[in-house]
Amino acid sequence: MQSVGAAWLMVSLGASTTFVALTQTASSLPFFLFALPAGAIGDIVDRRKLILITEWWMVATASILAILTIAGVMTPWLLLALTFAISAGDALETPTWRALLPELVGKEHLAAASALNGIEFNFARAVGPALAGALIAAAGVGAAFIVNVLSFLGVIVLIARWKRSVRQRRTPMETVSGATVAAMRYVRYSPELRFVMLRAGITLFPASALLALLPSVAQTVSDRATLYGILLGCFGTGAVLGALAMQPARARWSLDAVASYATAVLGMAILAAAAVHGVPLLIVVMFVAGAGWIVFISLLSALVQTLAPEWARARVLAAFILVTQGGIAAGSALWGAVATRIGISMTFGVAGLATIAAVLLRAIWRLPDTAADMAPWNHWRMPAVVQDVASTLDHGPVLVTVRYRVAQQHQDGFIRAMQKYGRIRHRDGASWWGIFRDLEHDDLYVETFLVASWAEHLRQHDRFTQADAEVETQVREHIEEEPVVEHFISA
Repeated sequence: MQSVGAAWLMVSLGASTTFVALTQTASSLPFFLFALPAGAIGDIVDRRKLILITEWWMVATASILAILTIAGVMTPWLLLALTFAISAGDALETPTWRALLPELVGKEHLAAASALNGIEFNFARAVGPALAGALIAAAGVGAAFIVNVLSFLGVIVLIARWKRSVRQRRTPMETVSGATVAAMRYVRYSPELRFVMLRAGITLFPASALLALLPSVAQTVSDRATLYGILLGCFGTGAVLGALAMQPARARWSLDAVASYATAVLGMAILAAAAVHGVPLLIVVMFVAGAGWIVFISLLSALVQTLAPEWARARVLAAFILVTQGGIAAGSALWGAVATRIGISMTFGVAGLATIAAVLLRAIWRLPDTAADMAPWNHWRMPAVVQDVASTLDHGPVLVTVRYRVAQQHQDGFIRAMQKYGRIRHRDGASWWGIFRDLEHDDLYVETFLVASWAEHLRQHDRFTQADAEVETQVREHIEEEPVVEHFISA
């Protein structure tokens, strides 16, 4: 209802299509700006308290928006600023909110809970816009904003009453900056995660044109907020149907195939929006577009969650939100400017073709069907250290060396395995990594890597996963004796 009210108010203020499209940019841009620090905060603080703080922030900003609208002093720039402020609270909350799901249900119910969560969200998106359109037509945009303010109270009461179990921390607490760097490092050195995120961002960049320009389309067809609410409601209803059809489709085709089909369907719906002008056909287009949109984004979002370990789940989800919302924000701004110059129909044509072309990304970034076991596997021996080092967790940098004995016939295979091992070391905390061969003893290799602090190295022990065991096995297949590990600190 908030989104419909903001978009329709912008149209009612006589703003250009650029400003109308910027409404969606103002909603998406905070996710791009704040997602990474929000994810870091969500992994290191009490998630319940963080949600309560962000909910109260959104209540305050939504109240200001409602008051200024009713008072009749709203301007396009002020509307964009308040929309941005509300979305900023949502951006700080969302990574933490999404990371809560594994805390609330068992692992065996996670997939079903994720599907149910998607259905309820899109059911709300189907009903909310239609209610907003009717309410705006009857009582004005300010009424929709007041209902939005009141809706936060139920969430606040629910979270305040939630008795979250306290989790014991086995490693030193990270700083926000350190956790943010760890998130970027983790994604950079996790190829599968990186491929999923890039594919999502590039696909949603052209697809964002449909929702960004929909208020202008609705005003062109009928100068009533009711139609805009109905069209968004149809988009949400199509998303519910798409979510219900997703599981049967997954049983028949691979994850990558279903995501590609959904992308193609979404692109064709955008192309159709360029050609149709009547209300009945627009309704059909929005049904189809909603189904394609939710199948694509749900599959990739669930995949990211299963590819992320517990210690980094909120911040990895934040990186995913950053990429997807960044694509939507940038796309909305671009397509709004393009529509001002060449018209909405031609813009939809270009955006639809670009969305269909995004299917070709599967040739270089294929989505995995199954996720590896991301449970921790802390099997390395912790070094015995002197007391002054143990008591100073931020002492650093730390240099770790591992000596390997490798027979000549195994050296090529050993180097290939160590390159994979180096990626894991980087991913889990190493700022630098290298493998060296002794010139005097041709069977001796030394792996070295630097870690920022002793605390970060302790975390590095806890970040090794069951999925990484396969790489370690490949390394051990090529060595002749147990490796010798040594730890050094800055002198």
